[in-house]
Amino acid sequence: MAAAAFFTTRTQAGAGEIKLIAPGVWFREGDLQNLGHSNNIIIEMKDYLIVVDANFPSGARLTMEAAKRISDKPVKYVFDTHHHGDHAYGNSVWTKAGATTLAYIGVTEEMKRFEPNRWQAAAKSRPDVGDLHEPAPEPPTQTFDKSPFVLKDGSREVRFYFYGWAHTRGDGFVYLPKEKVLCTGDAVVNGPYNYTADANIGNWPKVVRSAQTLTVEHVLPGHGPSGGPELLDGQARFMTELHKAVEVAIKSGRKLEEVAPKVVPATTTITLPNNVKNWVGPSLPGQVRDTWEEITQKTPHGDIPH
Repeated sequence: MAAAAFFTTRTQAGAGEIKLIAPGVWFREGDLQNLGHSNNIIIEMKDYLIVVDANFPSGARLTMEAAKRISDKPVKYVFDTHHHGDHAYGNSVWTKAGATTLAYIGVTEEMKRFEPNRWQAAAKSRPDVGDLHEPAPEPPTQTFDKSPFVLKDGSREVRFYFYGWAHTRGDGFVYLPKEKVLCTGDAVVNGPYNYTADANIGNWPKVVRSAQTLTVEHVLPGHGPSGGPELLDGQARFMTELHKAVEVAIKSGRKLEEVAPKVVPATTTITLPNNVKNWVGPSLPGQVRDTWEEITQKTPHGDIPH
C-alpha cells in the first residue's frame, strides 16, 4: 500500500529518502556520512517484502519504518549482501521482528573469521550496536551455497547470485529479471566508497564482469545513489586501473613508502584516469597500499593478516 507523497524523483532523492525504481521495488539511500548506514532495497512480493541488507541496527529500524510506510505486508526475508557491520549488524533487529535473514554461505564463514572482535569494537563506538547487549553479530538464519538461489511467488521472481570474491568472500547480488534490477552490495558502489581490506582486488573486476552478463537497466549499489549499467562498467574499470597503476609502480622499482607513505592525512603519488574519477577519493592511499600488498605478497588482501 504505497504512500505516494513519500517518494522523491531521481534528482531529488538523497540519504534517508525512498525512491521508486520499478513497480514494487524501492531504493533507500543510507546516510553514510553521518550514520555510517548502507543503502537498502525493498522488494514487494505477493504476500510479503524482501529487504536487501540488514544495515546497522539504527539503519535497520529506519528501513523497517520505511517499509511500513510503503506497504502493509510483512518483511519476510532480509538478505545480507556481505558480512560487514553496515550491512549485517542489524540482523537481530530484523529476526526479532519476525524476518528470516538470508545470505550466501560465505557471509557466515566470514563472520567466523572476523567476529566477535569487530562487533566488540563497534559496540564501543556505536551506541546502536552496544545497546543491543549481544556478544557477537547474529549470523544469517538461512544460507545457500548454490548460485542462483531463487524466490518466486507468482507475482515476481528474485534471484540471489554469488560470482566470487570481490569486496568480500561472501559478496551476494540480488537480481530481478523481469524488472532488470540488480542490487550489488559493496561489490559495486557509486562514489569513492570502496573498502579493500577484506578484498580480492585482482579478482574484483572479474566478479563485476560476471554480473554484467545479466540484462540490467537499474543498478542499486551498496553506497551512493542508484544508477544504470554504467556503474558496473565504472566499478570494474576502477579496480582494473588501480591494480594496473600499482603494478606499474612496483615493476618500475618504486617503494611503497614513496608511493603511499604512512602520514596523516594519507597521500599517494598514484593517479588514475579521469574515466574512473567517480570512484577516486580520500581512501585512495589505503587502496593503493592494500593493492601493493596483494601484488607483492601474491595473495588476496583479505587473506593477509591485518
